[in-house]
Amino acid sequence: AVATAALIYVKEIPLSPEKVTGNGVTDEDGNVTKSSNPCFGELSGAFRERKRPMWILLLVTCLNWIAWFPFLLFDTDWMEKEEYGGTVGEGHAYDKGVRAGALGLMLNSVVLGAASLGVDVLARGVGGVKRLWGIVNFLLAICLAMTVLVTKLAQHSRVYADASHTDPLPPSGGITAGALALFSVLGIPLAITYSIPFALASIFSSSSGAGQGLSLGVLNLAIVIPQMIVSVLSGPWDALFGGGNLPAFVVGAVAALASGILSVVLLPSPPPDLAKSVTATGGGFH
Repeated sequence: AVATAALIYVKEIPLSPEKVTGNGVTDEDGNVTKSSNPCFGELSGAFRERKRPMWILLLVTCLNWIAWFPFLLFDTDWMEKEEYGGTVGEGHAYDKGVRAGALGLMLNSVVLGAASLGVDVLARGVGGVKRLWGIVNFLLAICLAMTVLVTKLAQHSRVYADASHTDPLPPSGGITAGALALFSVLGIPLAITYSIPFALASIFSSSSGAGQGLSLGVLNLAIVIPQMIVSVLSGPWDALFGGGNLPAFVVGAVAALASGILSVVLLPSPPPDLAKSVTATGGGFH
């Protein structure tokens, strides 16, 4: 429906006919307008032309997504198996865990939406966007570390409906509330992750004269490459420690801590005349 509406209602200005020559793209007046480097050539050039602030931003973003992606992949699985003790196809615990995980995701989305509206206020309150990003990364690290505590409490208090120990009862209300609180609180750093890095990339590229579109594409690589690495390695890593999702969550907590430190210590603040635009620009590429 969105694509159909875009095709019908969005108007575009046709470009003048162009032709590619050995020196670049030539318009109808014979003026060379841009280089005709292949895609990978332009990408390589984009990396070579990055300034130090952009490289630091890429590093912080990479660590940030190493922290985020294990939880985004396995959050409901963690709720179903480690909080509720369920097993697929056995008893009712797994189904109850699925519903609790869905509730957690809903709460996460509600908080994310509310926090997105208050990014500007939060940034002014803590003294700048880079400090805000660092603080929420520390918050992310704490929440990921707290999954270990909540899981251990759930395991130690687990009660079974019968002597066969195949159908555990739901965890206590306090443990469930703690797990749902983690889902909710994580909506705050997620809102910052979906906005500030993209705004900073646009500002840093504008300050250095680099193309904003290509800079956002390079930033997206700092997101998807960690996602691919986590997708491939998180399973074997968890299995190395006996299964479950906690080993990947602990790695995520360490990565979030490192990301927060680098954000506060090394990431430069945007120029004062452009600082206001940071909180007004959003993203969400992942």
